[in-house]
Amino acid sequence: MPDAADFIRRMPLLANLPKDVQARISRRMIRRSYSAGETIFIEGDPGRAAYLVAEGRVRVHRTSRAGREQVLARIGLGQLFNTVPLFRHDARNHATAQAATDVTVYAILREDLLRLVQDSPELALVILRDFAERLDHLTNLVEDLSLRTVRGRLARFLLVHAKEGTVRRQWTQEEMASELGTVRDVIGRALRSFASEGLIRMDRHRIVLVDREGLESESDS
Repeated sequence: MPDAADFIRRMPLLANLPKDVQARISRRMIRRSYSAGETIFIEGDPGRAAYLVAEGRVRVHRTSRAGREQVLARIGLGQLFNTVPLFRHDARNHATAQAATDVTVYAILREDLLRLVQDSPELALVILRDFAERLDHLTNLVEDLSLRTVRGRLARFLLVHAKEGTVRRQWTQEEMASELGTVRDVIGRALRSFASEGLIRMDRHRIVLVDREGLESESDS
């Protein structure tokens, strides 16, 4: 694992910043590691830091009072997360972040990040671009949840995650439900319906896409 300074130089997000800004950031980065399934921070708690993923993947989600989850993002190598709350007056975390795999991150405390942004317009622009990408992602998520049926969202999910026409069953129905804004039983019924219509075939450890054109048509509904 490279040290903070070397990591910054390798990451496209920060690689083009002036060398002095990179050095100042690296001096304020705190390396932290989490095991798969471990919580990094909790929705509603004070936002204490922003994070940059150095290894592994992070799952960001919100939970309703009834316990229903909605995955907002999956964050991977070189991506920032939890920046937005740090610029709000109440600085409360908008969501819960959990290690989807074993994860190593570099944390930058809120006070340090705000000071760095105030002193570096180049870093401020990087943060604004990251905000814009987050906004685009959430806009697309809102569109899916509000304008597409569960069948349409599931069809799109299968098309996006298929490799060589197959979706591996490491995606449980519970995880699909969290991604698609519904519950496990609804996903189960939709999968069985797709299978009976000849769109997919459900094997023990995989979902085989039998009729891609049919799924593409369904994904627009």
